[in-house]
Amino acid sequence: MGDKGYQGIQKLHSNSQIPKKKPRGGKLTCEDKKSNQELAKIRVLGEHVNRKLKVFKILSFTYRNRRKRFSLRFNLIAALYNYELRLPQTEFA
Repeated sequence: MGDKGYQGIQKLHSNSQIPKKKPRGGKLTCEDKKSNQELAKIRVLGEHVNRKLKVFKILSFTYRNRRKRFSLRFNLIAALYNYELRLPQTEFA
């Protein structure tokens, strides 16, 4: 899944999907527009997860610590995110 900027990704990953671009001086067909909208609906879910994870500063900037500890730290952050998903939503007055 990628946006229109990832033009070469299909050469590297055959299962990748990118939206159709409007041809120069032309228009997209209705089918292509619907396809792009469906891809956008799926892609936005991943973008929301990325945003939630980037709240943790360690994922927002260049990682400057030991590389072998990065996966442990990332897994801990992902676990916190998954734990937050399971908590019931409550409103505070």
